Amino acid sequence: MAEKSLMNIVFIGHVDHGKSTLIGRLLYDGGALSEQEYRKLEAEAKERGKGTFAFAYAMDKLKEERERGVTIDVSYRKFEAKKNTFTIIDAPGHRDFVKNMITGTSQADAAVLVVAAKEGVQPQTKEHAFLAQVMGIKQLVVVINKMDEVNYEEAKFNTVSAEVVKLLTGVGYKADNLKVVPVSAWKGDNVVKATNNLKWFKGKTLLDTLDDLKAPPSPTDKPLRLPIQDVYNIKGIGAIPVGRIETGIMKPGDQIIVMPSKKTGEVKTIEEHHEQLSQGGPGNNVGFSVRGLSKDDLNRGDVVGPVSKPPTVAKSFIGQIVVLNHPTAIPVNYTPVFHVHTAQMSMRLAELQKKLDPKTGAVVELNPKFLKTGDAAIVKIVPSKPLCIEKYSEFPQLGRFAIRDMGQTVAAGIVLDIEKAE
Repeated sequence: MAEKSLMNIVFIGHVDHGKSTLIGRLLYDGGALSEQEYRKLEAEAKERGKGTFAFAYAMDKLKEERERGVTIDVSYRKFEAKKNTFTIIDAPGHRDFVKNMITGTSQADAAVLVVAAKEGVQPQTKEHAFLAQVMGIKQLVVVINKMDEVNYEEAKFNTVSAEVVKLLTGVGYKADNLKVVPVSAWKGDNVVKATNNLKWFKGKTLLDTLDDLKAPPSPTDKPLRLPIQDVYNIKGIGAIPVGRIETGIMKPGDQIIVMPSKKTGEVKTIEEHHEQLSQGGPGNNVGFSVRGLSKDDLNRGDVVGPVSKPPTVAKSFIGQIVVLNHPTAIPVNYTPVFHVHTAQMSMRLAELQKKLDPKTGAVVELNPKFLKTGDAAIVKIVPSKPLCIEKYSEFPQLGRFAIRDMGQTVAAGIVLDIEKAE
């Protein structure tokens, strides 16, 4: 038995198109949500007069979400298929939750775009499709949900399917890489089990379609990159930085460097969930003790790497961004807050170099005066102080960012090139 590949998968799409119910059904029929757990959720849903929301409750753990019937935060859940083990990231569809959607999408290996059969492509379907493309998600599965609402008609499926494929090829996906699957999450058709209602469909169930996806190779061959999330001071041990290993391997005895401060030390011990590790790799959330470093040498947003291949520190960088939601327009020298891995910092858009057609990536204008909602662009960004960041092409995990202003995510992007700090 070969070891299963681990894949992070994000569910995206318009707010009421049934993402949470689809995930609940996948977990329940796939055996990851017990009968007992389901009955409890069902009772709770009925009590609130929202019987059809039972599955959605499997993911919407926050009480506030249950009361509003909306998915707010990004939640995680594991389930097993034959070849892959999946961690599902349920990304919110609501407008004000795009920030979490970016957080979720930036950790995903593949995306499931959910579109309701009756409504077809909605504004948010477009926004999420484009975001998935800009955030570098190569593998996409389209689910046409709520087939029960259109009497399981093949013709309706074909129409909506063509509409979605046209949208996706427009933003840069290759038609032959796209799989489109009809389902009814609420009734349970074709999610885990094939049923007679959709017998005209010759493809696989959603579960089997997902199982055909290939997990990306684990980036263990790359140099260590660990963005620091927090630093604890423990009596008798000293500073314990905590973070998720994005690439590479960390072992006790390793000589590490913390950038941008250039402080160095030696890893003494590594642990995850209170267990000592002989080594940590990509995806491990670890705490580690370091000889030669104190709490003052370490800050959230710093990146740990090997002394031989230190993390890159940028004086400035070139990014490709998409403006998601700006009430007016973004001018040159606009200085919002950027979120890059665990770092948050104000940065300046020093140059708006090229405006792109968001559907084709073709240049439509050089040096535009400003950018507005829906625009894609190549821009030069200057951090307010030295920042650890990597090219998306080399370390995708550290080459994505979100731009926040006025309490919302105004743009998201990837790093194309870096001007290194001295």
